[in-house]
Amino acid sequence: MNELNGKRILLGVTGGIAAYKAAELVRLLKKNGADVRVVMTDSGAQFVSPVTLQALSGNPVHTSMWDQSIPNGMPHIELSRDCDLILVAPATADFIAKLAAGRANDLLSTLCLARDCVLMIAPAMNRQMWENPSTQRNIKTLLADGVHLVGPESGEQACGEVGVGRMSEPSLIANEIVSWLQPKLLQNKNVIVTAGPTYEAIDAVRGITNASSGKMGYAVAQAAIDAGANVTLISGKTNLNPPARARFISIISAQDMFDAVINEVDHSDIFISVAAVADFKVRNPSEHKIKKSQQKLSIEFDETPDILKSVASRKNRPFCVGFAAESQNVEEYARKKRIEKGIPLIAANLVTDALNSDDNSLVLIDEHGTKTLASSSKLEQARQLMMHISGLINKQ
Repeated sequence: MNELNGKRILLGVTGGIAAYKAAELVRLLKKNGADVRVVMTDSGAQFVSPVTLQALSGNPVHTSMWDQSIPNGMPHIELSRDCDLILVAPATADFIAKLAAGRANDLLSTLCLARDCVLMIAPAMNRQMWENPSTQRNIKTLLADGVHLVGPESGEQACGEVGVGRMSEPSLIANEIVSWLQPKLLQNKNVIVTAGPTYEAIDAVRGITNASSGKMGYAVAQAAIDAGANVTLISGKTNLNPPARARFISIISAQDMFDAVINEVDHSDIFISVAAVADFKVRNPSEHKIKKSQQKLSIEFDETPDILKSVASRKNRPFCVGFAAESQNVEEYARKKRIEKGIPLIAANLVTDALNSDDNSLVLIDEHGTKTLASSSKLEQARQLMMHISGLINKQ
C-alpha cells in the first residue's frame, strides 16, 4: 500500500558508515509512494555515491550551496519549501552538534535551519560518542526544539564495539515516517487500549487462556499513536513488541487487567477494549501442581469483572469502544453487545478470520448505523477506526 502517496521527503545523508543504509531507505520510501529528494554533505558523499542515490530516487542529488540548477540561486530555500518532512539519516555527532547550535555552513545544515516542515533525525555513531555528555546535551536541545528522534539502536558497531549508537534499520525509519505523517485526528487525547489474551491459573503450571495474538490491539495502539494520542497499552502475554511510543503495562489475569484499567481510566479520554478477556476464572486455583489421579477433576468457576461495562458505567466515563469477535451472526450479536455494555461504538468481526491473521475486516456499529471496512491489514483497519472515533467525538 502506498501510504506516502503525494508526500515529498528530503533525505539528508551525512558522513558516517551507516550512510550505506540510505540506499535501502530511499528504496523503501519510493516503494511507499514518496517523492524523495537527497541532499548530501561532502563527507556523506565519501561513503556512498551520489549517483547511487540519484538512480534510486529518480531525482538529482544536491551537495552544494552554490548549485546553479536551483532557481534563484537559493537551494537552501527552494529545496525545502514544498517538503512534508526532512529526514537526516545518518545524523552524525558533528551534524547533531551543528543543528543544536543553529550553525548553517553547508547546504544540508542550512536547509534544516530554514525549513518549514518536520525535521527527523536518525543518529549513528560510536557508542562513546553517543554517550558523551556533549552529545546528550545536544540531543536534549533538539528534542526541546521539536526535532523528532528515531533511534539509535543497540548492537555491534563498525568499530567492533557493542552498545547504543547504531542507526535504526531503514524499515523502522520508513515506518516511523508513515506514522508521523498520519493525520493527527486525536492530538493530545489520552487513550487506553487493552490487548491480547488473559490467563486464569488452574494450578502452579496450568491455566485457561485463549488464542488471541494481540495483533489487532497492538495495531489499534499504533494507529492511536499515529493519530497524535498519548497511548497506554495494557496487554496480556503476546509475542509482539509494543509500539515504541506507547506506555506499556503487562498483565496476566482478567483481574490484573481490570485493576490496571481502573487505575488509569480517570486520566483517559478514550478507552478501546480490544483484549480477549476471560469471562470466568477458577474459583480455587491450586498453589501447587495438581497430580494425576484416578478421580475425575472438578473445577468450579467464578465470573471475572466486566471491564468494559465497568468503565462505561462510570460517572465521568471516557469515550468507550468495544470489540466483538463472533463465530456467527456477527452484526446481530455485536449490536446486542453495544446496547448491553452501554457504549457508543463497537467493532465486530468473525473470530475465524481474525485470529492470528495480519489482515482483518471490521464492521463498525454505532447509534447512527453500520459501516463495513473492506478487508485490509489490521493497521489500516485500526487507522480507519481512529477516523471513525474522531468523527463521533466531534459530533458530541
